[in-house]
Amino acid sequence: QVQLVETGGGLVQPGGSLRLSCAASGFRLDSYAIGWFRQAPGKEREAVSVIYSSDGRVYYADSVKGRFTISKDNAANMLYLQMNSLNHEDTAGYYCGATRLIVHGLGPLDPNEYERWGQGTQVTVSS
Repeated sequence: QVQLVETGGGLVQPGGSLRLSCAASGFRLDSYAIGWFRQAPGKEREAVSVIYSSDGRVYYADSVKGRFTISKDNAANMLYLQMNSLNHEDTAGYYCGATRLIVHGLGPLDPNEYERWGQGTQVTVSS
């Protein structure tokens, strides 16, 4: 069965940390760009961080630069997002998406270009 499954979300206080994981099954991530996207209520899904090759380019949204770190383990078929210094604006559903479309060594930032999605995991930052 081809699927992506996200885990690791939860409720965290401002300034706290969470680590999201995305497990791929039924296909290999080696030839896919994969990224983390988030969607808050009433807002469009946006790219948070995208990666293709672990030794290549990585994209981070300006709002998370210096706080979030994406990593991809092709051997384990896993994607991770370490999130530090969380704030209220990070509250959203977080989704991992995979695509075979590679643009300049990176996956696209438009979520419509992604062909596979997980069910999402909720991150809530609140005191």
